[in-house]
Amino acid sequence: MRKTGSLSICLIILLLSTISNAQNPQTQSITLSAAVDTALSNYPSIRASQAQADSAAAGIDLARTSYLPRADMLWQQNIATRNNVFGLLLPQSIIPPISGPALDATSMRGAAGSAAGLLFSWEPFDFGLRKANVETARALHNQASRGMEVTRLDVAAAAADAFLGLLAAEQVVRAAQANVERMEVFVRAVQALVDNQLRPGVDLSRANAELAAARNLLIQAEQNVTISRAVLAEALGRPDSVISIVAGPLLSLPRDERLASPDLLTHPLVLAQAAAVETAQARERLVDHSYFPRFNLQTAVFGRGTSALVNGNFDYSQGWYPSTGNWAVGITISFPAFDIFGIRARKRIEASNLLAEQARYDQTVNTLKTQEARAVALIEAARRIAENTPVQLKAAQETELRARARYENGLTNVVEVADAQRLLAQAEVDDSVARLGVWRALLAAARIRGDLKPFLELSRK
Repeated sequence: MRKTGSLSICLIILLLSTISNAQNPQTQSITLSAAVDTALSNYPSIRASQAQADSAAAGIDLARTSYLPRADMLWQQNIATRNNVFGLLLPQSIIPPISGPALDATSMRGAAGSAAGLLFSWEPFDFGLRKANVETARALHNQASRGMEVTRLDVAAAAADAFLGLLAAEQVVRAAQANVERMEVFVRAVQALVDNQLRPGVDLSRANAELAAARNLLIQAEQNVTISRAVLAEALGRPDSVISIVAGPLLSLPRDERLASPDLLTHPLVLAQAAAVETAQARERLVDHSYFPRFNLQTAVFGRGTSALVNGNFDYSQGWYPSTGNWAVGITISFPAFDIFGIRARKRIEASNLLAEQARYDQTVNTLKTQEARAVALIEAARRIAENTPVQLKAAQETELRARARYENGLTNVVEVADAQRLLAQAEVDDSVARLGVWRALLAAARIRGDLKPFLELSRK
């Protein structure tokens, strides 16, 4: 009994441990490059773009099938009356056609009928219409592929930016925590002075108020870290994961590498818009090849059977299978003459669509040029700020140290110390995120250039 009870307890502990591990997933440490790779592997929009590209590729195969001949087979079995009249019947889809001569007498007796046949048809030439269809499908596939590259760039840049955002939020927490600890030390010092009646009680109240404000800033900073971590997990396509980031060299100032002037014409956005222009051109060419005669070479083998005889009698031993056969070879030429008006309207539509896509192409290039100039300015400003924040931090530290010394010697009031400590806290925050500001500016520039590889290589050095 004791062994059974011990075994049960072990099983219960194992089950509770499994449930606890399932509810509390392990924290995953990740670098910037690994974060980008994870996002490119998991983010749903990339899978959607890939599926659209695959669908467009299948569209090319579908367009090519129009070159193949058609072979249509038919078997029909029916029981119907055989009454027939001479006269014209306009094309319609309601009254079934009846073949054979009109008889003097009518009958409502049913006659068995059967029919079977094979129709082979092929279009030997089409004045370029099928080729235009294939080119249009190929242009749509190219457009979908270019769109997938834009999606990959957006996903990678979003993951990298979320990574840097979380890193910046963690640095702010560290600075806020240091400010709280510094304020706690100052409050204890003021408490000692007030207890010894060397300072008025209002100084302690002001010091406690400053400490409470510092704690509130820490709470807000911790909240931002939690939100930033959730944003990063979503950007990685793994919202249920607990992400821990590895800063690597990102907390130091990157090397001052002069970026070469980008070739914006190779940017994924520009290439995608160029593909849209090509698609519009292909559709316009397709309309140009639509107003031509259609030639169809047709060969048919068929047979019919009926139990209704020419003399008006019935032979029910027949009609259950085709007993009379025929064959035919011919060519059909069709030409929808009055489609010219619709084709002209479609031509104007596609011409307007082409002009719109070309205008979007020019707008895309102009926007990227403007963003490139802005990115260069952001990098320069961020680097200058990062070089200046250590000076700001050192001056704030000296100010806070001297203000506290003056206060302890009775040469100033608590307000000056509080101002100095707030100035120091802000300087610490500015200095902690200034270098990350340079990295984020470099990321923005890499995104505008359409290639994150140089940026990721720099972050690994």
